[in-house]
Amino acid sequence: MTLHENIHNLIKESLKAGDKVRLEVMRGLSAAFTNELVATGHTPQEMLSDEQAIAVITRLAKQRKDSIEQFTKGGRLDLVEEEKGQLEILSEFLPKLMDKAEVEEFVKNKMVVFETIDTAKKGMFMATLMKDLKGKAEGSLVKEVLTEMMKES
Repeated sequence: MTLHENIHNLIKESLKAGDKVRLEVMRGLSAAFTNELVATGHTPQEMLSDEQAIAVITRLAKQRKDSIEQFTKGGRLDLVEEEKGQLEILSEFLPKLMDKAEVEEFVKNKMVVFETIDTAKKGMFMATLMKDLKGKAEGSLVKEVLTEMMKES
């Protein structure tokens, strides 16, 4: 069963269980999947591959994180809690991301392969890292680690 099909089944389960937050998130995911299908020239009845579904879920999770940040700045703690609950549900479907130590180890190994990286080529090196770490680590964490390591060397 694909992730897309699993989400459709979870809508039914959430409805039966009366879990309003989970139901809202699952319906939102279903709508996002349909939008992705239409945007890529497919019919709404088709199913996304797991890779495509994870890309959509990642995008929605990032939107939730941005909303949490904005609502926190605006003092809307009620909305922050709502967004955190939705983000927690979305996170269940995402692969586990690398922690800082794992990213540091990966970046160290890449820096050894590429030998010295000057600051002028930092952007190109960052692009290479993100290509390899797509879906495995957050870009902001990779950038932070790379910046720290370049200061050290």
